[in-house]
This record gives sequence, C-alpha cells and structure tokens, in this order.
Amino acid sequence: MGIAEVISLLSGVALFLFGMTLMGDGLKKVAGNKLELILYRLSGTPLRGLLLGTGVTAVIQSSCATSVMVVGFVNSGMMQVKRSVSVILGAILGTSVTGWVICLSYIEGAGGLKTLLSTATLTGVIAVAGIILRMFTKAQVKRHIGDILMGFAVLMFGMSVMSGAVAGLREAPWFLKLLTGLSNPLLGILAGTVFTAVLQSASAAVGIIQALSVTGAMGVSQALPLLMGVAIGAAAPVLLAAIGAGAEGKRAALVYPVAGVLGVAVTGTVFYGLNAAFRFPFLSAQVNPFSVAAVNSFLRLAMVLVLTPLSGLILKLVTLLVKDAPKPEKEGPALRLEERFLQYPSLALEQCRENIVTMANLSKKSVGKAIRLLTDFSEEEFEKVKKLEDDSDIYEDRLGAYLMGVTAREMTPRQNADVAEFLHSLTDYERISDHALNLAENAKELHDKKIVFSAPGQRDLSALTAAVTEILHLSVRAFETGDAETATRVEPLEQVIDDLCDDIKRRHVERIRTGVCGYSQGFVFNDILTNLERIADHCSNLAIAVIERRDNTYDAHGYINRLKASEDSAFRKAFEEFDARYRGMMEESGDNAE
Repeated sequence: MGIAEVISLLSGVALFLFGMTLMGDGLKKVAGNKLELILYRLSGTPLRGLLLGTGVTAVIQSSCATSVMVVGFVNSGMMQVKRSVSVILGAILGTSVTGWVICLSYIEGAGGLKTLLSTATLTGVIAVAGIILRMFTKAQVKRHIGDILMGFAVLMFGMSVMSGAVAGLREAPWFLKLLTGLSNPLLGILAGTVFTAVLQSASAAVGIIQALSVTGAMGVSQALPLLMGVAIGAAAPVLLAAIGAGAEGKRAALVYPVAGVLGVAVTGTVFYGLNAAFRFPFLSAQVNPFSVAAVNSFLRLAMVLVLTPLSGLILKLVTLLVKDAPKPEKEGPALRLEERFLQYPSLALEQCRENIVTMANLSKKSVGKAIRLLTDFSEEEFEKVKKLEDDSDIYEDRLGAYLMGVTAREMTPRQNADVAEFLHSLTDYERISDHALNLAENAKELHDKKIVFSAPGQRDLSALTAAVTEILHLSVRAFETGDAETATRVEPLEQVIDDLCDDIKRRHVERIRTGVCGYSQGFVFNDILTNLERIADHCSNLAIAVIERRDNTYDAHGYINRLKASEDSAFRKAFEEFDARYRGMMEESGDNAE
C-alpha cells in the first residue's frame, strides 16, 4: 500500500465524515429542531430513555452528538445523571444503524435493473436530486432535504474511495499478518479502541472495517474484537464534553466509557468463555460489509441487554469516580446556561424558559416579602428583598446575552417569536423586582419615620395588595404553563387595579383634607400606590404575551384596544367579579368619604 493509496484512504475517510455530518444536520433540521427537545422531555423512564436514545441517534447518525446533548442536560440541571444512563445506552445501540446505511454503497450490478440499483448509479441520482433541491428551491425544508441527499451521496462516494484504496491489501503479506494478530481478542479490542479514539467517530471506524472486509482476508475472529474496541473508543469525543462541566456533567460524560468498557468486558467474557468450551465454527468465516453491520448490531444489542439491569452499578461507578465539588462560600442565583446548547436552538430556548420561570417565581417572592414589610418591617427581610432584586438583574443580564447568542443560529419562525417573547418577559420580571425593592424602601421609610396610616387607609392598601398578589400569581402561572385561559383573566384584574388606585388616591386626598391623615403620609402613600400599579401593568404585559403566542399575533396595544372597544362577555364577567371582590374589601373599611 503506497503513499497514493494512503492519501486516497484518508480522503475517503474525510468525505465519509463530511457526508455523515451533512446528512445528520439535514435530518435534524427537517425534523424542525425538535428531536433534542423530544429527547429531553420524553426520556422520563428508563424504557423511554432507551428507545428515544436509540431513535434520535439513528436519525442524527451520531451517538457522540446524542451523548453530548445528554451531558449538557445534566450539567444544566435539566436532567439527573440517573436518567442519562438509559439514554446513553440507547445511543450505543442506535449508532449501529449507520453500518446498514453504509451497506448501500456496496450494492453492485452487471446490467439491466441491477445496474440501475448499483452504487455508482444510486449515488449519482441522489447527488443530482440533492443539488437541485439545494440550489434551485427557496423553501427551507426542501433545501434541508437537499442537504440530506447530498450528505448521503458524499458518504457513499467516500466509502467507495475507501474501498478502492484498500483493495490491494488482500495480497499484502504484512496486512494478512496484522489480521492474524488481531485474532487475539485483547489486541483486537485495543486496536479498535485506539483507532476509533483517533478518528473521533464510531461510524467512520465501522465504515473502514467494512471497507477492509471487501478484501476477503478478514474473518469474524478479527472483526468482532475490532468492533468491541470501537464500542469503547467511541466514548473519546464524549469525554471532551466533560471539559468545563460541573461534577454532575462529568459523571454523565463518564457514563459512555464506563458503559462501553463494562459492556465489552461482560459480553466478551461470556462469548469467549463459551467459545473456549464449544468452539464456534463461524469465527473462521469471512466477513463482508453486510455481515460486519450485522455483527456490530448484535454486539451492541447484547451490550444494551446486559447493561440495562446494571444501570445502578454504572451510576455508582461514575459517582465514585467523580467526587462532589465543594460548595462556594457565597452562592449566587441558581442560573445555569449550557453553551453546548447554542447549536440546538430548541434546547437553548427550553433552558431559557425554565430559567425565566425560576426568575418569575423569584419576582413573585420578592413582591410578597415587600408587601409584608409594609405592615411588619424587619431589616433581615428587607435585605432579602434587595438580594432578590440583585439576582433578578443577574438573570436579566445573563439570559439576555444567552438569547442573543441563540439568534445567531438558524431558527424557525416560532423560535424567533419565542426569543422576542422571552426578551420582553425578562424585562417585565426584572422591573417587577425593581418595584418590589421600591416597596421595601417605602416600608423602611414608614418604619424609620414611624409613619402609621389610618385604619381606612390600611384597609384600602390591604385590598389593593391582595389584588396585586392575585394578578402576579395569575400572570406567573400563565407564563409557566402557557395557559392562555388563565392569562385572559389578568387584563380584567389589571383594569380593576387601575380603577382601585384612582379611587384610593381620591379617598386618601379626602382624608388629608379632613385631617384623618397627615401630609407626611401623603408622599409615601402615593409612592406605594404607584409601585403596586406598575407591578400590575407588567403582569398585564406578561399575560398578553401568552395570549399573543396562542393566537400567533404580536400586537399588545391592538389586543387591549380590541378588548376595550368590544363588549367581550368573558372580560366583562371577570371584571365585575374582581371589582366586586376588592371594592367590597375597601368598603368594609367604613370610609365613605367621597
């Protein structure tokens, strides 16, 4: 095998890897960038995780990509290490599908229909169809289908180049001697492991073994140990994903190599132990690309069947290998954004949504504490409100920057709309936290200056704070669940709060005029009303965004104007319900000043 053949082999490997990547990316895009999200959301049980790991890997043609996504899930806190084990086992099985795809490149024919189905003809037809879709259509889906076809054609051509490069090896004495040495299972496994780790691709390693099988000099006894080594070496790219990850992420990254080594150790020990006792005659049989694919699939299926009951042991091993990181002395907000997910917009946006939900609940908590400070002030709780506001600022800054990073990727119209909604929601929740801090400062002023409102004024505030608490609960729940029906109840309550604020201000002015309240109380009282009213306004913005998402319209002012201009029965009914409830709480104060 001269330098020309070596270069030809390397070029074939390069074409194979490029074609596989192009085909996998196209398949993901045609699926609407939802495969990753499906993998995350539906992998709740071991069986589901196993099936989804297998299915997703079969589609994207890469167990490494699936495993790296899982490492990202775990590192970001979206998935537990325990759940990741079954998904990675599914990825180990799913990657065997590539071997069967490669077999298509070995279809040959002599004439007639067989010629039409030959590798060269099939590759040519697929390449022409792919380039037509890629270059002469405008629809994104059709262009992505063109990428799939072009990737498949390049993969097939790469395999043909590899096969041609190694064709002369069947007569090379050194190659035959090398294959004889690989009959030793330990040497074969080691060679397959190193070979695959260098290539960074199990599919490419299997493809090269299939190409070598065409020489006719390779038997099952040489192919099986190599394929076992491939199952171990495929973990090398996944280990790179552990760089920069936390303890949980590192444990998830170790699941693949631990599972590979354990699976090969158990299946290899059983198989070669039985062979020592019964001498399997098929080990001396020659292999071809189809039989290599079959052996690879059976091996991985056997590994998964053996490893599934041992999931608990795998979990214990990776936990033992990676110790828990020491907790920082000063903990910041529990916000984790995986940079690995930027190439998967659906995952990145789901991660952002979960973080925004956390931010929403922090804002709600901050408002609740601030309202309680108005009647029961303490420095400790005041400092907690300040801390929550600081955390909210961090959430807005980091999530905003991350979302801008997501926009650099190709996204669907729905995903672009999600980014816009999330950016607006971040601002609203951050402003709610600001107003909560303002309320806490109002409470501190009341405490420091020993200002006490009259009993009617206290009860007016109690009615208003109760209404604001409810609107905040409604808007957060609507955003968290995406429930537009809950969101439709926010705007009527916001209108009620606006009316209540106007009436309370008028009543307070009347109390000052009659001497029931003093002038020193007026400024801080009005500041409290303003902050509560602004919180309700931001809740309205959040609810309208949920409704617009449902209706695929993005015109907040138009929505409000339509509500006000129409006699919407549901809006009117909800308005009257809220108005009667909270106005009744005000009238209970006995303050009838007009």
